[in-house]
Amino acid sequence: MKQENRLPVRNYVGYAMGDMAGVLTFGTIGSFLQMFYTDILHISLGSITVLMMVARIWDAVNDPMCGALIDSRKPTKFGRFRPYVWYFSIPLALAFIATFYKVPGLTEKGYLTYAYITYILYGMMYTAVNIPYGSMASVMTTDQAERSTLSVIRSLGAGIGTALSQMVLPLFVYSTVAGGAKILDQSKLFRGVLMLAALSVVVYYLFFRLTREYVAPVKGQKSENFLKTFGKLLKNRPFVALCLASMLLIAGSMYTQTVFNYLFKNYFEKPGLFALVTVATYLPMLLLMPFVGRLVRRFSKKGICALGSLAATLAFLVLFFIRTGNAMLFLGVVVFSGFGLCFFTLEVWAMVTDVIDYHEKLHHRRDEGTTYACFSFFRKLGQTLAGIGASLALAAVGYNTAQGNITQTRAVNEGIYSIATLVPFVMYLCMFLLLQFGYPLTKKALDQLHAELGEQHG
Repeated sequence: MKQENRLPVRNYVGYAMGDMAGVLTFGTIGSFLQMFYTDILHISLGSITVLMMVARIWDAVNDPMCGALIDSRKPTKFGRFRPYVWYFSIPLALAFIATFYKVPGLTEKGYLTYAYITYILYGMMYTAVNIPYGSMASVMTTDQAERSTLSVIRSLGAGIGTALSQMVLPLFVYSTVAGGAKILDQSKLFRGVLMLAALSVVVYYLFFRLTREYVAPVKGQKSENFLKTFGKLLKNRPFVALCLASMLLIAGSMYTQTVFNYLFKNYFEKPGLFALVTVATYLPMLLLMPFVGRLVRRFSKKGICALGSLAATLAFLVLFFIRTGNAMLFLGVVVFSGFGLCFFTLEVWAMVTDVIDYHEKLHHRRDEGTTYACFSFFRKLGQTLAGIGASLALAAVGYNTAQGNITQTRAVNEGIYSIATLVPFVMYLCMFLLLQFGYPLTKKALDQLHAELGEQHG
Protein backbone atom coordinates (compact mmCIF):
# COMPACT_ATOMS: atom_id res chain seq x y z
CA MET A 1 0.00 0.00 0.00
CA LYS A 2 1.13 3.53 -0.67
CA GLN A 3 0.40 6.63 1.33
CA GLU A 4 -1.61 9.16 -0.59
CA ASN A 5 -2.85 12.48 0.74
CA ARG A 6 -5.02 13.80 -2.09
CA LEU A 7 -7.80 11.31 -2.73
CA PRO A 8 -9.52 10.60 -6.06
CA VAL A 9 -13.17 11.67 -6.30
CA ARG A 10 -14.30 8.05 -6.53
CA ASN A 11 -12.87 7.45 -3.04
CA TYR A 12 -15.07 10.20 -1.62
CA VAL A 13 -18.14 8.84 -3.38
CA GLY A 14 -17.42 5.32 -2.18
CA TYR A 15 -16.77 6.38 1.40
CA ALA A 16 -20.06 8.31 1.50
CA MET A 17 -21.88 5.20 0.27
CA GLY A 18 -20.58 3.21 3.22
CA ASP A 19 -22.46 5.35 5.74
CA MET A 20 -25.45 5.72 3.45
CA ALA A 21 -25.85 1.94 3.43
CA GLY A 22 -25.46 1.71 7.20
CA VAL A 23 -28.02 4.41 7.94
CA LEU A 24 -30.59 2.77 5.66
CA THR A 25 -30.95 0.10 8.34
CA PHE A 26 -29.73 1.95 11.45
CA GLY A 27 -32.03 4.93 10.83
CA THR A 28 -35.05 2.68 10.42
CA ILE A 29 -34.19 0.89 13.67
CA GLY A 30 -33.93 4.24 15.46
CA SER A 31 -37.21 5.62 14.14
CA PHE A 32 -39.53 2.62 14.00
CA LEU A 33 -38.29 -0.29 16.10
CA GLN A 34 -39.71 0.90 19.41
CA MET A 35 -43.08 1.75 17.82
CA PHE A 36 -43.00 -1.66 16.10
CA TYR A 37 -42.49 -3.26 19.50
CA THR A 38 -45.16 -1.24 21.31
CA ASP A 39 -47.87 -0.80 18.67
CA ILE A 40 -47.56 -4.00 16.62
CA LEU A 41 -46.00 -6.64 18.91
CA HIS A 42 -47.52 -4.99 22.04
CA ILE A 43 -44.40 -5.53 24.12
CA SER A 44 -44.45 -3.55 27.36
CA LEU A 45 -42.20 -0.52 27.76
CA GLY A 46 -40.51 -2.08 30.77
CA SER A 47 -39.60 -5.20 28.77
CA ILE A 48 -38.21 -3.04 25.96
CA THR A 49 -36.03 -1.19 28.47
CA VAL A 50 -34.55 -4.45 29.78
CA LEU A 51 -33.99 -5.66 26.20
CA MET A 52 -31.98 -2.53 25.36
CA MET A 53 -29.86 -2.95 28.48
CA VAL A 54 -29.11 -6.62 27.79
CA ALA A 55 -28.15 -5.83 24.19
CA ARG A 56 -25.66 -3.18 25.34
CA ILE A 57 -24.16 -5.54 27.94
CA TRP A 58 -23.46 -7.96 25.11
CA ASP A 59 -22.04 -5.11 23.00
CA ALA A 60 -19.52 -4.48 25.79
CA VAL A 61 -18.07 -7.88 24.87
CA ASN A 62 -18.85 -8.03 21.16
CA ASP A 63 -17.63 -4.61 19.99
CA PRO A 64 -14.12 -4.67 21.53
CA MET A 65 -13.72 -8.30 20.50
CA CYS A 66 -14.50 -7.37 16.90
CA GLY A 67 -12.09 -4.42 16.92
CA ALA A 68 -9.27 -6.43 18.51
CA LEU A 69 -9.81 -9.25 15.99
CA ILE A 70 -9.49 -6.85 13.07
CA ASP A 71 -6.34 -5.25 14.53
CA SER A 72 -4.75 -8.68 14.95
CA ARG A 73 -5.36 -9.80 11.36
CA LYS A 74 -2.85 -9.25 8.59
CA PRO A 75 -3.97 -7.02 5.72
CA THR A 76 -5.44 -8.84 2.71
CA LYS A 77 -4.90 -7.79 -0.89
CA PHE A 78 -8.04 -5.66 -0.47
CA GLY A 79 -6.77 -3.94 2.70
CA ARG A 80 -7.18 -4.27 6.46
CA PHE A 81 -10.76 -3.01 6.86
CA ARG A 82 -12.50 -2.79 3.52
CA PRO A 83 -13.21 -6.52 2.95
CA TYR A 84 -15.10 -6.95 6.24
CA VAL A 85 -17.63 -4.29 5.26
CA TRP A 86 -18.62 -6.16 2.10
CA TYR A 87 -18.44 -9.67 3.59
CA PHE A 88 -20.88 -8.87 6.40
CA SER A 89 -23.28 -6.61 4.44
CA ILE A 90 -25.59 -9.47 3.43
CA PRO A 91 -25.86 -10.98 6.96
CA LEU A 92 -26.58 -7.45 8.21
CA ALA A 93 -29.43 -7.04 5.70
CA LEU A 94 -30.94 -10.40 6.66
CA ALA A 95 -30.77 -9.57 10.38
CA PHE A 96 -32.43 -6.22 9.68
CA ILE A 97 -35.31 -7.96 7.86
CA ALA A 98 -35.74 -10.48 10.67
CA THR A 99 -35.92 -7.68 13.26
CA PHE A 100 -39.08 -6.24 11.67
CA TYR A 101 -40.75 -9.55 10.82
CA LYS A 102 -43.85 -10.42 12.86
CA VAL A 103 -44.05 -14.18 13.28
CA PRO A 104 -47.78 -15.05 13.22
CA GLY A 105 -49.45 -16.42 16.33
CA LEU A 106 -46.79 -15.95 19.00
CA THR A 107 -47.64 -15.08 22.59
CA GLU A 108 -46.38 -11.86 24.17
CA LYS A 109 -43.52 -13.84 25.73
CA GLY A 110 -42.79 -15.41 22.36
CA TYR A 111 -42.60 -12.02 20.65
CA LEU A 112 -40.31 -10.73 23.39
CA THR A 113 -37.98 -13.72 22.96
CA TYR A 114 -37.94 -13.21 19.20
CA ALA A 115 -37.18 -9.51 19.74
CA TYR A 116 -34.16 -10.41 21.91
CA ILE A 117 -32.75 -12.78 19.28
CA THR A 118 -33.23 -10.53 16.26
CA TYR A 119 -32.24 -7.22 17.86
CA ILE A 120 -29.02 -8.62 19.35
CA LEU A 121 -28.20 -10.39 16.07
CA TYR A 122 -28.72 -7.13 14.16
CA GLY A 123 -26.40 -5.34 16.59
CA MET A 124 -23.66 -7.94 16.09
CA MET A 125 -23.87 -7.75 12.29
CA TYR A 126 -23.91 -3.95 12.40
CA THR A 127 -20.75 -4.04 14.54
CA ALA A 128 -19.04 -6.37 12.07
CA VAL A 129 -19.70 -3.85 9.27
CA ASN A 130 -19.45 -0.51 11.05
CA ILE A 131 -16.19 -0.93 12.96
CA PRO A 132 -14.07 -1.67 9.88
CA TYR A 133 -15.93 1.04 7.97
CA GLY A 134 -15.30 3.63 10.66
CA SER A 135 -11.62 2.65 10.85
CA MET A 136 -11.18 3.26 7.12
CA ALA A 137 -10.75 7.05 7.27
CA SER A 138 -7.47 6.85 9.16
CA VAL A 139 -5.93 4.55 6.52
CA MET A 140 -7.19 6.39 3.44
CA THR A 141 -5.09 9.52 4.05
CA THR A 142 -2.90 11.23 6.64
CA ASP A 143 -3.77 14.74 5.49
CA GLN A 144 -5.94 16.54 8.09
CA ALA A 145 -7.90 18.56 5.52
CA GLU A 146 -8.65 15.39 3.58
CA ARG A 147 -9.76 13.61 6.74
CA SER A 148 -12.08 16.49 7.54
CA THR A 149 -13.48 16.26 4.02
CA LEU A 150 -14.02 12.52 4.47
CA SER A 151 -15.93 13.24 7.69
CA VAL A 152 -18.16 15.73 5.87
CA ILE A 153 -18.64 13.35 2.95
CA ARG A 154 -19.52 10.55 5.34
CA SER A 155 -22.19 12.75 6.90
CA LEU A 156 -23.54 13.53 3.44
CA GLY A 157 -23.89 9.82 2.78
CA ALA A 158 -25.61 9.39 6.13
CA GLY A 159 -27.98 12.21 5.19
CA ILE A 160 -29.01 10.43 2.01
CA GLY A 161 -29.58 7.18 3.91
CA THR A 162 -31.55 9.07 6.53
CA ALA A 163 -33.71 10.73 3.88
CA LEU A 164 -34.79 7.31 2.65
CA SER A 165 -35.25 5.65 6.05
CA GLN A 166 -36.67 8.58 8.03
CA MET A 167 -38.30 10.82 5.40
CA VAL A 168 -39.53 8.61 2.57
CA LEU A 169 -40.42 5.51 4.60
CA PRO A 170 -42.74 7.34 7.07
CA LEU A 171 -44.87 8.54 4.13
CA PHE A 172 -45.91 4.98 3.29
CA VAL A 173 -46.13 2.98 6.52
CA TYR A 174 -49.31 4.39 8.11
CA SER A 175 -52.93 3.48 7.43
CA THR A 176 -56.16 5.24 8.44
CA VAL A 177 -58.73 3.33 10.53
CA ALA A 178 -62.30 4.09 11.51
CA GLY A 179 -62.54 7.49 13.14
CA GLY A 180 -59.64 8.87 11.13
CA ALA A 181 -56.83 7.68 13.43
CA LYS A 182 -53.48 6.80 11.87
CA ILE A 183 -51.88 3.46 12.72
CA LEU A 184 -48.51 1.92 11.90
CA ASP A 185 -49.24 -0.71 9.24
CA GLN A 186 -47.12 -3.86 9.69
CA SER A 187 -47.37 -5.06 6.09
CA LYS A 188 -46.43 -1.66 4.65
CA LEU A 189 -43.55 -1.30 7.11
CA PHE A 190 -42.20 -4.76 6.27
CA ARG A 191 -42.29 -4.11 2.52
CA GLY A 192 -40.33 -0.91 3.11
CA VAL A 193 -37.80 -2.81 5.25
CA LEU A 194 -37.30 -5.38 2.46
CA MET A 195 -36.55 -2.66 -0.09
CA LEU A 196 -34.13 -0.82 2.21
CA ALA A 197 -32.32 -4.05 3.07
CA ALA A 198 -31.78 -4.91 -0.61
CA LEU A 199 -30.64 -1.37 -1.38
CA SER A 200 -28.13 -1.44 1.50
CA VAL A 201 -26.37 -4.49 0.02
CA VAL A 202 -26.06 -2.81 -3.38
CA VAL A 203 -24.68 0.38 -1.85
CA TYR A 204 -22.17 -1.53 0.31
CA TYR A 205 -20.90 -3.24 -2.83
CA LEU A 206 -20.35 0.15 -4.48
CA PHE A 207 -18.45 1.24 -1.37
CA PHE A 208 -16.19 -1.78 -1.69
CA ARG A 209 -15.52 -1.14 -5.36
CA LEU A 210 -14.82 2.60 -5.09
CA THR A 211 -12.65 2.92 -1.96
CA ARG A 212 -9.01 2.06 -1.29
CA GLU A 213 -6.66 1.95 1.72
CA TYR A 214 -3.44 3.92 1.12
CA VAL A 215 -1.76 4.31 4.52
CA ALA A 216 0.50 1.44 5.58
CA PRO A 217 0.29 0.06 9.16
CA VAL A 218 2.85 1.19 11.76
CA LYS A 219 5.97 -0.91 11.19
CA GLY A 220 6.74 -3.46 13.88
CA GLN A 221 3.39 -3.04 15.64
CA LYS A 222 2.34 -6.33 17.21
CA SER A 223 -1.10 -7.28 18.44
CA GLU A 224 -1.78 -6.31 22.05
CA ASN A 225 -4.16 -7.58 24.69
CA PHE A 226 -7.44 -5.68 24.44
CA LEU A 227 -7.60 -4.84 28.14
CA LYS A 228 -4.13 -3.31 27.95
CA THR A 229 -5.11 -1.20 24.94
CA PHE A 230 -8.36 -0.18 26.61
CA GLY A 231 -6.46 0.89 29.73
CA LYS A 232 -4.29 3.12 27.55
CA LEU A 233 -7.37 4.60 25.85
CA LEU A 234 -8.84 5.54 29.23
CA LYS A 235 -5.74 7.70 29.79
CA ASN A 236 -6.41 9.46 26.49
CA ARG A 237 -8.42 12.48 27.67
CA PRO A 238 -9.55 13.61 24.19
CA PHE A 239 -10.75 10.07 23.45
CA VAL A 240 -12.84 9.85 26.63
CA ALA A 241 -14.40 13.30 26.15
CA LEU A 242 -15.16 12.61 22.50
CA CYS A 243 -16.73 9.24 23.30
CA LEU A 244 -19.05 10.75 25.90
CA ALA A 245 -19.98 13.73 23.72
CA SER A 246 -20.64 11.49 20.71
CA MET A 247 -22.70 9.18 22.89
CA LEU A 248 -24.92 12.15 23.78
CA LEU A 249 -25.09 13.24 20.13
CA ILE A 250 -26.41 9.87 18.98
CA ALA A 251 -28.63 9.59 22.07
CA GLY A 252 -30.19 12.99 21.42
CA SER A 253 -30.66 12.28 17.71
CA MET A 254 -32.23 8.84 18.15
CA TYR A 255 -34.28 9.87 21.18
CA THR A 256 -35.85 12.75 19.28
CA GLN A 257 -36.48 10.56 16.23
CA THR A 258 -38.28 8.03 18.43
CA VAL A 259 -40.27 10.44 20.59
CA PHE A 260 -41.03 12.85 17.73
CA ASN A 261 -42.71 9.90 15.99
CA TYR A 262 -45.12 9.66 18.94
CA LEU A 263 -45.33 13.47 19.18
CA PHE A 264 -46.50 14.04 15.61
CA LYS A 265 -48.80 11.02 15.68
CA ASN A 266 -50.49 11.85 19.01
CA TYR A 267 -49.88 15.47 20.08
CA PHE A 268 -49.99 17.21 16.69
CA GLU A 269 -52.16 14.44 15.13
CA LYS A 270 -50.16 14.80 11.90
CA PRO A 271 -47.97 11.70 11.56
CA GLY A 272 -47.19 12.56 7.93
CA LEU A 273 -45.24 15.61 9.09
CA PHE A 274 -42.81 13.38 10.93
CA ALA A 275 -40.91 13.05 7.65
CA LEU A 276 -40.12 16.77 7.88
CA VAL A 277 -38.20 16.18 11.11
CA THR A 278 -35.40 14.71 9.04
CA VAL A 279 -35.59 17.67 6.66
CA ALA A 280 -35.29 20.01 9.64
CA THR A 281 -32.27 18.07 10.84
CA TYR A 282 -30.37 17.64 7.57
CA LEU A 283 -31.28 20.78 5.62
CA PRO A 284 -28.94 22.90 7.81
CA MET A 285 -26.20 20.34 7.19
CA LEU A 286 -26.56 20.66 3.43
CA LEU A 287 -26.58 24.46 3.61
CA LEU A 288 -23.51 24.71 5.86
CA MET A 289 -21.52 21.83 4.38
CA PRO A 290 -19.62 24.01 1.84
CA PHE A 291 -18.44 26.34 4.62
CA VAL A 292 -17.45 23.88 7.33
CA GLY A 293 -13.89 23.43 6.08
CA ARG A 294 -13.18 27.16 6.21
CA LEU A 295 -14.80 27.46 9.63
CA VAL A 296 -12.69 24.58 10.96
CA ARG A 297 -9.47 26.14 9.65
CA ARG A 298 -10.39 29.44 11.28
CA PHE A 299 -11.96 28.37 14.59
CA SER A 300 -11.01 24.66 15.04
CA LYS A 301 -13.26 21.58 15.18
CA LYS A 302 -13.66 21.93 18.91
CA GLY A 303 -14.73 25.57 18.70
CA ILE A 304 -17.50 25.23 16.15
CA CYS A 305 -18.80 21.95 17.60
CA ALA A 306 -19.07 23.33 21.14
CA LEU A 307 -20.78 26.52 20.00
CA GLY A 308 -23.21 24.59 17.83
CA SER A 309 -24.11 22.31 20.73
CA LEU A 310 -24.93 25.35 22.83
CA ALA A 311 -27.26 26.64 20.09
CA ALA A 312 -29.13 23.31 20.02
CA THR A 313 -29.40 23.36 23.81
CA LEU A 314 -31.06 26.76 23.76
CA ALA A 315 -33.42 25.75 20.93
CA PHE A 316 -34.92 22.87 22.92
CA LEU A 317 -35.19 25.04 26.02
CA VAL A 318 -37.27 27.52 24.00
CA LEU A 319 -39.50 24.72 22.68
CA PHE A 320 -40.13 23.44 26.20
CA PHE A 321 -41.33 26.82 27.44
CA ILE A 322 -43.41 27.97 24.47
CA ARG A 323 -45.41 24.68 24.34
CA THR A 324 -46.65 25.39 20.85
CA GLY A 325 -49.48 23.50 19.22
CA ASN A 326 -48.30 24.64 15.81
CA ALA A 327 -46.38 21.78 14.18
CA MET A 328 -44.69 24.04 11.63
CA LEU A 329 -43.44 26.46 14.31
CA PHE A 330 -42.10 23.48 16.23
CA LEU A 331 -40.27 22.28 13.12
CA GLY A 332 -38.89 25.78 12.55
CA VAL A 333 -37.14 25.76 15.93
CA VAL A 334 -35.91 22.21 15.26
CA VAL A 335 -34.28 23.59 12.10
CA PHE A 336 -32.39 26.09 14.27
CA SER A 337 -31.18 23.26 16.51
CA GLY A 338 -30.12 21.41 13.35
CA PHE A 339 -27.85 24.32 12.40
CA GLY A 340 -26.13 23.93 15.74
CA LEU A 341 -25.81 20.14 15.77
CA CYS A 342 -24.66 19.80 12.17
CA PHE A 343 -21.11 20.97 13.01
CA PHE A 344 -20.46 18.10 15.42
CA THR A 345 -22.30 15.66 13.15
CA LEU A 346 -20.09 16.64 10.22
CA GLU A 347 -16.78 16.73 12.09
CA VAL A 348 -17.07 13.92 14.63
CA TRP A 349 -15.40 11.36 12.35
CA ALA A 350 -12.46 13.67 11.69
CA MET A 351 -12.16 14.12 15.45
CA VAL A 352 -11.95 10.33 15.83
CA THR A 353 -8.87 10.30 13.60
CA ASP A 354 -7.43 13.10 15.77
CA VAL A 355 -7.77 11.05 18.96
CA ILE A 356 -6.21 8.05 17.16
CA ASP A 357 -3.27 10.32 16.30
CA TYR A 358 -3.11 11.42 19.95
CA HIS A 359 -3.06 7.75 20.99
CA GLU A 360 -0.11 7.17 18.64
CA LYS A 361 1.72 10.11 20.18
CA LEU A 362 1.24 8.70 23.69
CA HIS A 363 1.93 5.03 23.01
CA HIS A 364 3.54 4.80 19.53
CA ARG A 365 0.67 2.57 18.41
CA ARG A 366 -2.40 3.33 16.30
CA ASP A 367 -4.81 0.48 17.15
CA GLU A 368 -7.47 1.87 14.79
CA GLY A 369 -9.79 -1.14 15.05
CA THR A 370 -9.79 -1.32 18.84
CA THR A 371 -10.06 2.45 19.22
CA TYR A 372 -12.98 2.67 16.84
CA ALA A 373 -14.62 -0.36 18.44
CA CYS A 374 -14.56 1.37 21.84
CA PHE A 375 -15.82 4.57 20.25
CA SER A 376 -18.58 2.62 18.50
CA PHE A 377 -19.54 1.00 21.78
CA PHE A 378 -20.07 4.41 23.37
CA ARG A 379 -22.26 5.43 20.42
CA LYS A 380 -24.27 2.24 20.93
CA LEU A 381 -24.59 3.22 24.57
CA GLY A 382 -26.07 6.44 23.22
CA GLN A 383 -28.51 4.39 21.18
CA THR A 384 -29.41 2.46 24.33
CA LEU A 385 -29.71 5.64 26.35
CA ALA A 386 -32.14 6.86 23.70
CA GLY A 387 -34.14 3.64 23.71
CA ILE A 388 -34.26 3.29 27.48
CA GLY A 389 -34.86 7.01 27.93
CA ALA A 390 -37.72 6.97 25.44
CA SER A 391 -39.30 3.92 27.08
CA LEU A 392 -39.01 5.32 30.60
CA ALA A 393 -40.18 8.77 29.53
CA LEU A 394 -43.23 7.39 27.69
CA ALA A 395 -44.06 5.18 30.66
CA ALA A 396 -43.69 8.16 33.00
CA VAL A 397 -46.29 10.17 31.08
CA GLY A 398 -48.69 7.19 30.99
CA TYR A 399 -48.41 6.04 27.36
CA ASN A 400 -50.64 2.98 26.93
CA THR A 401 -49.18 0.38 24.55
CA ALA A 402 -52.53 -1.42 24.35
CA GLN A 403 -54.02 1.77 22.86
CA GLY A 404 -50.93 2.78 20.91
CA ASN A 405 -52.54 2.23 17.54
CA ILE A 406 -55.68 4.23 18.35
CA THR A 407 -55.57 7.17 20.77
CA GLN A 408 -54.03 8.53 23.95
CA THR A 409 -55.49 10.89 26.55
CA ARG A 410 -54.83 14.64 26.40
CA ALA A 411 -52.68 14.46 29.54
CA VAL A 412 -50.49 11.79 27.93
CA ASN A 413 -50.12 13.87 24.77
CA GLU A 414 -49.10 16.93 26.81
CA GLY A 415 -46.57 14.74 28.60
CA ILE A 416 -45.18 13.55 25.26
CA TYR A 417 -44.54 17.19 24.31
CA SER A 418 -42.67 17.76 27.57
CA ILE A 419 -40.40 14.75 27.21
CA ALA A 420 -39.80 15.54 23.53
CA THR A 421 -38.24 18.90 24.45
CA LEU A 422 -36.85 18.78 28.00
CA VAL A 423 -34.82 15.57 27.67
CA PRO A 424 -32.92 16.71 24.52
CA PHE A 425 -32.19 20.02 26.27
CA VAL A 426 -30.43 18.15 29.10
CA MET A 427 -28.52 15.87 26.70
CA TYR A 428 -27.23 18.70 24.51
CA LEU A 429 -26.28 20.81 27.52
CA CYS A 430 -24.07 17.96 28.80
CA MET A 431 -22.61 17.56 25.31
CA PHE A 432 -21.68 21.25 25.19
CA LEU A 433 -19.96 21.06 28.58
CA LEU A 434 -17.92 18.01 27.51
CA LEU A 435 -16.75 19.60 24.27
CA GLN A 436 -16.02 22.99 25.78
CA PHE A 437 -14.26 21.91 28.97
CA GLY A 438 -13.31 18.24 28.50
CA TYR A 439 -11.92 18.06 24.96
CA PRO A 440 -8.43 19.65 24.83
CA LEU A 441 -7.54 19.34 21.11
CA THR A 442 -7.73 22.95 20.02
CA LYS A 443 -6.34 24.08 16.66
CA LYS A 444 -3.01 24.95 18.29
CA ALA A 445 -2.83 21.60 20.10
CA LEU A 446 -3.53 19.70 16.87
CA ASP A 447 -0.85 21.59 14.95
CA GLN A 448 1.67 20.69 17.66
CA LEU A 449 0.47 17.06 17.73
CA HIS A 450 0.92 16.57 13.99
CA ALA A 451 4.32 18.22 14.06
CA GLU A 452 5.44 15.76 16.75
CA LEU A 453 4.05 12.80 14.80
CA GLY A 454 5.90 14.02 11.73
CA GLU A 455 9.13 13.89 13.71
CA GLN A 456 8.30 10.38 14.99
CA HIS A 457 7.69 9.15 11.46
CA GLY A 458 10.96 10.70 10.30
